[in-house]
Amino acid sequence: MPKRVLRGVVVSTKMAKTLIVAVDVFRAHPRYRKRYVVSKRYKVHSHTDEYRVGDVVEIVESRPVSKDKHWTVRAKVGEQSSPPETNEEPTI
Repeated sequence: MPKRVLRGVVVSTKMAKTLIVAVDVFRAHPRYRKRYVVSKRYKVHSHTDEYRVGDVVEIVESRPVSKDKHWTVRAKVGEQSSPPETNEEPTI
């Protein structure tokens, strides 16, 4: 059976060799067919500390590394876009 691959955003890097990755999936309501977002957080094993909060990563299913970690980072895809910060004072 092929291993599952998911893409998500790193939301925490506070644990050693572990990332928390949030994966968003669109689901459709069974009756009304309206689409909505379901988010799930995975504990992911990482050998290096090169990932930061906001990075978009691909994770792949792996053998259990610990009680909660069954995923490993495959690659960094990019960075999550955020609105530009301005240091200007608002004028009234």
